[in-house]
Amino acid sequence: MKLDVQQREGATVVDVQAPRLDAAQAAAFRNALLDVVKDGTVSKLVLDFGKVKMIDSSGLGALVSVLKSLNGKGAILVAGANPSVLGVFKLTRLDRVFPIHESVDAAVTA
Repeated sequence: MKLDVQQREGATVVDVQAPRLDAAQAAAFRNALLDVVKDGTVSKLVLDFGKVKMIDSSGLGALVSVLKSLNGKGAILVAGANPSVLGVFKLTRLDRVFPIHESVDAAVTA
């Protein structure tokens, strides 16, 4: 899976290039994010979901897996989620686990 990774103001910003984070993409998504955080220096991971149109339980599971890999030493923030994706986070109450922000800029400065 293609991820564009940048450092901004102490945060690692990941632009997710996939329109769908479903069962077909979840393993590749999880593995790609684990590669980003593997060195243990990421404390704030901002996921730019601006291009993501759909997420299912497999995609959410991948996010939870990556969060667990941070061992409580980091946070994952979601930015730019469309109403459909945001609805899934709210329905599953994962918006309480993954802070949601309207934009990457808002997430980086949070």
